[in-house]
Amino acid sequence: MSGSGDVILVIDAGTTSTRALAFAPDGSVLAVSQADLMQHYPRPGWVEHDAEEIWRLTVAALREVCERIGGAERVAAIGITNQRETVVAWDRKSGEPLSRAIVWQDRRTADQCEALREAGHEALVQERTGLLLDPYFSATKMRWLLDNEPLVREAAEAGRLALGTVESCLIWKLTGGAHVSDASNASRTSLLPLEGTGWDEELCELFGVPRGALPEVVDTHGELAMTAPDILGRAVPVTGVAGDQQAATIGQGCLSPGQSKATYGTGAFVLTNMGQQVPVSRHRLLATVLSQSGGQRSYALEGSIFVAGSLVKWLRDSLGVIRTADETQALARSVPDSGGVVVVPALSGLGAPHWRPEARGVISGLSFAAGRAQIARAALEAMAHQTHDLAGAFAGDGARWTEIAIDGGMSANDWMAQDIADILSLPVERPAMVETTALGAAKLAAVGCGLYPSLEAASDAMRGERMNFVPTMQEDVRAARLAAWREAMASV
Repeated sequence: MSGSGDVILVIDAGTTSTRALAFAPDGSVLAVSQADLMQHYPRPGWVEHDAEEIWRLTVAALREVCERIGGAERVAAIGITNQRETVVAWDRKSGEPLSRAIVWQDRRTADQCEALREAGHEALVQERTGLLLDPYFSATKMRWLLDNEPLVREAAEAGRLALGTVESCLIWKLTGGAHVSDASNASRTSLLPLEGTGWDEELCELFGVPRGALPEVVDTHGELAMTAPDILGRAVPVTGVAGDQQAATIGQGCLSPGQSKATYGTGAFVLTNMGQQVPVSRHRLLATVLSQSGGQRSYALEGSIFVAGSLVKWLRDSLGVIRTADETQALARSVPDSGGVVVVPALSGLGAPHWRPEARGVISGLSFAAGRAQIARAALEAMAHQTHDLAGAFAGDGARWTEIAIDGGMSANDWMAQDIADILSLPVERPAMVETTALGAAKLAAVGCGLYPSLEAASDAMRGERMNFVPTMQEDVRAARLAAWREAMASV
């Protein structure tokens, strides 16, 4: 199943932007189109997107990239990667969204999660899905829409409601009505058992989500769907789909058990490939589906940090500490240390391994000697500190890192990459192209349409140059940094 060309077209529907990229068979990028996505914050802790805006930006980006590469006839297949856990509700008949999408960062269902936890349901949810009870995941968002959005409730009562994550909504619109979700995204909803092929009836009942509104669960690569001809001028197969963090893991080539990657984007996410073994965490990490082909799954252990690049954006847009994100590197280098300043970026709660949705951010150690440079440096240092917290949890679950591959927009910061190596006391590897999320979707689609026989073959063919960072920090400096971080965390 492939088009007439050998170019892979990728949709990267992220949290802050929507992009389309064209990849050559060797993994090089032929064209990119990107547009910023409006963020809506109607109340503290609430984050929303306009699903119709995501669709408009997606179509415009796809068409622009196709024009730049000489037409859709060059495209063999489409891959999709997306912000995970974000929930969209739409009308099956019109295809129109029934409310704003509730974004993965949104915390409005914290009380609902706490009630389920107090009722003793977390053990069941974790055992079946690998996830914890937290507003981060999709199921409580779906229930909130049913309870609080009249149009969603009316559509459900009329049998017209479709619920899904972002990739599911995009595929519906691209195909004119195919309602599917790949296993990697479905595994983030709290409704899919790690070892089950479809939605769990008991979990749907527990969360109050109508199973009939949910999509069919399909593979991450293979013959998944076909676009309507009017989208790009000809029908193009969709042959690869994965949530952004699973796609980044594949993009990094972490295809063997034990290989690990960390993506520093809006949030930060560490995944360790666990092969076909279903992971069980005793340190509040997550188990998730990494990929699925022919119904056969591979799994990953995951640690999710809610605030990474969004901290730098907050320093720029809300506090005016910096003018551009790139400025943080020069500021960090301009001072010998943070001057005792520690930033705990719990702006939307704390993720793994703490899972404290009520936590709020702290900047400690301020004095008259502290200025823009110290605060900017402390913000970057927080990335290494949060990753170090995860390292301990992974080691406790028997998945100790021996090295780690990093990617995402923030990882282009050389100072930060070196700091991560120093605080973890591990070698860090970074690809020349840090946007490996889209590359992972391209690899999945290339295998799904038959350009390559396996993900291993696609990774070998599409691997680019890489840079290495090795630890150089003195142990006493490292110990002092970690002690200051622990003290700051105790005050959150």
